[in-house]
Amino acid sequence: MALDLKQEKILVTGADGFIGSHLVEHLIDQGYQVKAFVYYNSFNSWGWLDTLPKEKKSKLEIFSGDIRDPNGVATAMEGCTVVMHLAALIAIPYSYHSPDSYVDTNVKGTLNVLQAAKRLGVKRVLCTSTSEVYGTAQFVPITELHPKQGQSPYSATKIGADAIADSFYRSFEMPVVIVRPFNTYGPRQSARAVIPTIISQVLNGETQIKLGDTTPTRDLVFVKDTAAAFERIATTDSLIGHEVNIATGREISVGDLAELIGNLAGNQIEIIGDAQRLRPQNSEVFRLLGCNKKLKEHTGWAPDTSLEQGLRQTIEWFSIPENLAGYKHEIYNM
Repeated sequence: MALDLKQEKILVTGADGFIGSHLVEHLIDQGYQVKAFVYYNSFNSWGWLDTLPKEKKSKLEIFSGDIRDPNGVATAMEGCTVVMHLAALIAIPYSYHSPDSYVDTNVKGTLNVLQAAKRLGVKRVLCTSTSEVYGTAQFVPITELHPKQGQSPYSATKIGADAIADSFYRSFEMPVVIVRPFNTYGPRQSARAVIPTIISQVLNGETQIKLGDTTPTRDLVFVKDTAAAFERIATTDSLIGHEVNIATGREISVGDLAELIGNLAGNQIEIIGDAQRLRPQNSEVFRLLGCNKKLKEHTGWAPDTSLEQGLRQTIEWFSIPENLAGYKHEIYNM
């Protein structure tokens, strides 16, 4: 039988972040019980959850802590029977600078989640991976059987986290699923990502858009579709022990993406190369095009939002002055 999430309490780690906040909002809209694990800070900020409507926030249970702290993770998980683990450091350029923190957060943080889930007998654990673990595509579309290649310290730590999650499934029969979204985008995405980088420059009136390499291709998934996929995966028993891609099966180059955003925003743009935005040659992932066959066959999921529709919604969100003001478009964000 499929897991009925209405009967469960769901812990979402990384709930204050981009995908996490959309996932929390989606789960609340579906009527589920949600405990949101947010990163402790002295400002009592809940990250993007602070921007949700009051009626939605009132339905949330908030736990402030640090994914690197095993005691805090175990405390947060008490009373929860499903865990959706999204907490991670994700910026690739910053991982060149501070790889230790990525090991502590992404590898040790995932271990903390798995240890607590094992001790508490959790019914389902979704560990969030990334398409970056594949490196530049050796064949397309990229299936879950594609070789892993750590082309950045970030991707290496996610490969490590995935391996630990898989080991808990194999060693302890833990009901783990490794969820692997390809490049998710949409409202609230951090400034370090390419789509907010382009949109924030365009909407601030820049006609010369600063970018790094414009030749890499990406498979872009709208964040609401990603959130819906998490829900489907969590309820599907046949995916326990599997890695599963969330992808559209469509790719677009960074250069073509910038031109598309300019057209949708009604602006003529010129792309200017910015050397500080370039990854080291052997670290750049030049092609990502995902296969979603496994996800479709097991859950019936398919993306509801085309790239053009998703970009329009994202541009609309950025066009709200208070949202755009939160992005320093003139500064390269690692």
